[in-house]
Amino acid sequence: MSRGEARGKESAGTVLYRKSAVGVEILLVHPAGHYNRRAPWGIPKGHPNPDEALEEAARRETMEETGLLIDGELVALGHVDYTRSRKRVYGFAGPAPDGAEPRCASWEVDKAEFIEITRARRIIHPDQAALLDRLIEHLAGLEALAAV
Repeated sequence: MSRGEARGKESAGTVLYRKSAVGVEILLVHPAGHYNRRAPWGIPKGHPNPDEALEEAARRETMEETGLLIDGELVALGHVDYTRSRKRVYGFAGPAPDGAEPRCASWEVDKAEFIEITRARRIIHPDQAALLDRLIEHLAGLEALAAV
């Protein structure tokens, strides 16, 4: 497989989170279109442009789909491979910008919301759920460091 073919199956997305009165909330989007009405939600994600770094693609896709500009630090969560399509999604996590108000900024999505993590785990694309597990591990590590 050539480098170009490999990039065609790669996507990058952002697992944005915020802490609220209900706990940790995750930014998820729902794909638009009547045929997607029962489709699972997912993280904002998309294919990188030629020569675009995966993290930059994740930031750009989040802006394009939700209108949120991420200028803070992101942590790599590794990747997940879709079981059916063999697509590989690289995840990056970071806190949502203060006062973040996501919106549907693209024809590709019909909903963009912060969703409490337990519910998010139930409605996210099953192949992306591992990214939420890794986020939980990352946040637990941050809390352990803060306790020291």
